[in-house]
Amino acid sequence: MKSTDQPPAIFIMGPTASGKTDLAIALAEQFPVGIISVDSAQIFRELDIGSAKPDIETLAKYPHKLINIREPSEAYSVGEFIRDAKEEMVSITNAGRVPLLVGGTMLYFKKLLEGMAELPPADAEIRMSILKRADDEGWPVLFDELRRHDPQTASKIHPNHSQRIQRALEVLYITGETLSDQQSKSQGNGIVHEYNIAQIALIPQDRRLLHSRIEERFHQMIIDGFVDEVQLLHFKDDLTEDLPAMRSAGYRQLWQYFDGDICLEEAINKGIFATRQLAKRQLTWLRGWSDLNEIYIDHKNKFIDTQNLCDQVLKILEYSSILPTQVGISYLSSERNP
Repeated sequence: MKSTDQPPAIFIMGPTASGKTDLAIALAEQFPVGIISVDSAQIFRELDIGSAKPDIETLAKYPHKLINIREPSEAYSVGEFIRDAKEEMVSITNAGRVPLLVGGTMLYFKKLLEGMAELPPADAEIRMSILKRADDEGWPVLFDELRRHDPQTASKIHPNHSQRIQRALEVLYITGETLSDQQSKSQGNGIVHEYNIAQIALIPQDRRLLHSRIEERFHQMIIDGFVDEVQLLHFKDDLTEDLPAMRSAGYRQLWQYFDGDICLEEAINKGIFATRQLAKRQLTWLRGWSDLNEIYIDHKNKFIDTQNLCDQVLKILEYSSILPTQVGISYLSSERNP
């Protein structure tokens, strides 16, 4: 068992549809935690069904920080997430609870751990001018411009990743310095040495099983009103498909349906495919992640139930000296006497 004087924290990471939220709630039933969402879609108001945001009743019983903190027309940077997450972690720790960060936006987790340079906040006027140029000239032209000024950053960005191209050019226009130069100035302001962190990842053994769940969940979202949710967003004059909120898997494809570019069936199929690709990228992030405790979510072609996953996490937390003593005694006793 580890011994540390650092305050404890828990990361629950994993691909979409792996059961992260249910696990976080199960842990909240066991001992005092404060849940912080690490999800770049759930930060937006009105993106509820398609982002798999916990419902109103769940949020009332188990509050999640950093959910519903931005309008869908607004931007939210990685730097802003780091600032907000740190503040929430301090507040939760001071209240005698354990920060429990749960989500699938791996870039947020990584930069929170390792730190990053202090980049300038988003500038709405510059951002709109970039988006207008993209409409007029196309993203390939802007990518070529980025490649000329900042080849190091451009080499790490796919030519179709408009959001990252936009941000890199925005930093260049605001500061007169390239994003790669800015990032080289990182102050080492990560939390990796500030907290005793148990980093836990939910991993599928059989990706086909996860893919089936993703498809089933997407169809359930359609039944629950996902199409109507996007239609209401599509009516808004201040929203376009180029905004970060509308680039989320599922939202982009249904937006294209309301633009008349594709039929509903194609939008649904493309949305499912995009969600599976998201899961693939999330798992790629986790491959080779340092100090990671992996928990398999399936066994013999079946998903493992949430309580079983919770029991496995509790054992990890006990070893990491994060599980409060009274909970550990109770848990071990119940394990010996089921």
